[in-house]
Amino acid sequence: MQISVLVVVVIYMIAMLGVGFYSSKKINSTTDFMVAGRRMGPILMAATLAATEIGGGSSLGVVEQASTLGNAKWGLSASWYVLAMGVCFVILTFFAPKLRETEVKTVPEYFRRKYGKLAGVFTAITMFLPLIGLTAGQFMASGTILSVILGVDYKVAVVAITVIVTIYAVMGGMWSVAITDLVQMGFIIFGMLLAVPFALSFAGGWDTVKTNVPPEIFDFTTGIGGFKGITALIIMYVATFTVGQEAVSRYYSAKDGSAARVGSIISAVINAVYAFIPTILGIIMLALVNMGKVDKSVILANGARYALPVLAINTMPPIIVGILFAGIISATMSSADSDLLGSASIFSNDIYKQYIRKEADDREVMTVTKIGMVGVAVLSLIIAFTATNLIGLLMFCFTLRAAGSFFPYVIGLYWKKSSTVGAIASLIVGSIVSVIYEKKLIEGLTFFGWERQPVIPGLVLALVVFVGLSLIFPSKRESVELPPET
Repeated sequence: MQISVLVVVVIYMIAMLGVGFYSSKKINSTTDFMVAGRRMGPILMAATLAATEIGGGSSLGVVEQASTLGNAKWGLSASWYVLAMGVCFVILTFFAPKLRETEVKTVPEYFRRKYGKLAGVFTAITMFLPLIGLTAGQFMASGTILSVILGVDYKVAVVAITVIVTIYAVMGGMWSVAITDLVQMGFIIFGMLLAVPFALSFAGGWDTVKTNVPPEIFDFTTGIGGFKGITALIIMYVATFTVGQEAVSRYYSAKDGSAARVGSIISAVINAVYAFIPTILGIIMLALVNMGKVDKSVILANGARYALPVLAINTMPPIIVGILFAGIISATMSSADSDLLGSASIFSNDIYKQYIRKEADDREVMTVTKIGMVGVAVLSLIIAFTATNLIGLLMFCFTLRAAGSFFPYVIGLYWKKSSTVGAIASLIVGSIVSVIYEKKLIEGLTFFGWERQPVIPGLVLALVVFVGLSLIFPSKRESVELPPET
């Protein structure tokens, strides 16, 4: 079986490199490289948007959480991990045309042109650094998956993934990332869908599954934390995706506002459909364990997160296992390439061009972006080899970037009085409040029951100071249009 699986995965990897080479022919400027020449239609945009956010956590992680074999006992409510993304994309449809109209390449560029250089450099730093960590996290996830399912050394697997993702992303930029995302999205959905009938057949049908799992496994809301947990997840996604370069760059890349809106809606539908596939697979896995058809110790040998590969190996023919494994790997690769491009774009556009070499022309900035991608890949590889608590660090960084920047960004698209004073105060207050709640710096500090979601008190207080200080110190420009780059 291992040889058949390896052949499928290797062919898939070679195909991704071919896409990178093809996409390189479309690149003539930084606009082409960073935002696909702003020519993406709704289908391509939807696929790349969905693929960017459907990663290892949305596939392997949801199977684990739904199966209740790990620490979490989510059951059917694990579907909300992906469903909440769909809700987020529906909400973003209201902002999508405005995001496209800004004609910027990065989020820090918006802040710099709207609120001044201080706001620009603050957002550049707080958005660049987490993306390096997130890239490392996706390399780690991809490498671990590859090493477990193919039986190769972990470090060899991480290096292989890093090299392949970096090559095709550097060759074609956003075009390469978007087209590979389209292919990867197909692999993810097709591979996961293929697993369902084989797993059900091995279990003896859905009725057998239902009789071999506890009834509470089918509760749709309780396991993930009920209404409060779901609401917090949606708020986190909306705040993070709106200001996250890896996600919002898709809206910048749309050919027009209509394509941005339609692409966002289609992406929401993809998430809504996909959400239940890994969830059902997790429930089937629990039934198989309870029936004695799969040994729980075999699953836990590599961690409950790898319940899906164990399920596939036990229930599917080799060629189908290969397709599924290629889909699982593509889920993490599609997130890694977006993070890699996002971080390098911020470095070249908002740090190098603004503070290192202001006279750099378009071609030089594009070259620096490519070099930056290689540099970020190397740094991410080092982190992937040495990190011990990367997840905690990433969650902290993304809370930090979202809490203070969300409202100045979104409200600034519509409100003429949005001011520099209000924006800087929001960035500072949102960040400080998030740190206080995240690190529990003040013992016993509560926030109406939401203190366990640090981004929420950060967002609320950032909103108060942003609106309050913008009213007291309104913008002298009195316009939502961005001034030209100086």
